Amino acid sequence: MAQNLVDLDFTADALAAIDAALTALEAGFAGLLALTPDQRQMLTKMGDKSEAFCRKADAVFGENLGILPANFDLPAYRRDLATMDALRPRLARLSKLSQRGDDTQMAVGSDLMSNALEGYAVLKVTGKGQGVDDLRKMLATRFARGPRPPSTPVTPTEPATV
Repeated sequence: MAQNLVDLDFTADALAAIDAALTALEAGFAGLLALTPDQRQMLTKMGDKSEAFCRKADAVFGENLGILPANFDLPAYRRDLATMDALRPRLARLSKLSQRGDDTQMAVGSDLMSNALEGYAVLKVTGKGQGVDDLRKMLATRFARGPRPPSTPVTPTEPATV
């Protein structure tokens, strides 16, 4: 095999431990939302500058409780800030792990495809007359192209004369 970017072999015990950890994560993050695309679009977004504004607002609100409307829930506001601070580093770790998983899956797929192509090329050349013609043809269906529509000749248009 010419390409071998990844050589992992998950044992049954390792997969069971991973599945248990994922189940624990799913239970721990059970309160996370799943928004629809429309809901995401409608939300007011908080970027870096907006986050600084929100944190400064917390300090101002705390110093001016008498000015806030009676229905303004400052403890809930502060819980939201604490939730943001608690979620951010954990989601960053999950994101890095997910990216590594995606990269590994891509590399394994590349290993498989590269080596299958290499083996197929060898089979096409050395497999003739070895009793593997039907198998080679079966593999060849991956590269089969459907019928192409007839091409219509393109004739250049001449500029209009005035």
